[in-house]
Amino acid sequence: MATDESRRVTELDTLKALAHPLRLRLYRALYQARTATASQLADQVDEAVSLVSYHLRKLAAHGVIEEADRQSADGRERWWQVALSSFSVRDQDFRDAPERAATYSAFTRLAFREHVELYERYLDEQSAWEQEWRSAAVSSRYLARLTADELRQAGDELGQVLKKWQEHADAAPDTEGRENVVLSLYGFPTRP
Repeated sequence: MATDESRRVTELDTLKALAHPLRLRLYRALYQARTATASQLADQVDEAVSLVSYHLRKLAAHGVIEEADRQSADGRERWWQVALSSFSVRDQDFRDAPERAATYSAFTRLAFREHVELYERYLDEQSAWEQEWRSAAVSSRYLARLTADELRQAGDELGQVLKKWQEHADAAPDTEGRENVVLSLYGFPTRP
């Protein structure tokens, strides 16, 4: 069963496993589905079941996902779930060697492109969502003058706020009216 604890990824092999485009898509699809089989995920990502099964096993080998309890009587089906509700990746854990730094850069660029694609898809499909959801959607940008320590503290505080809402949703007895929601926050220094 997935734990609510966030895992800080520091192992190069785990980051390499996550830095694969299909694996990152599978992680997101599995997170949204809560539990799924390779066949169900293959339909979502439009790939062959055998390829999806291979990549799911790679993610499981690194503790990113795990086998879930069977959801049907068919003993041939293998069910999967995410092993952690969230994970973080930090530059400071990968800057000690060129291969580690390159893998970190590849992963963060891939994750950012995925966020952009998700948001663009929402913008394209926005009119299909009910007014209640369109009004609730958030697109904000803040520019603040902070020290590195203040930025770190702000990131930690915002992470705690989001974790509180995630725990609230997980504890809710019903799922009526709930949708998967992507919340992205980026904080980084910039100069003119």
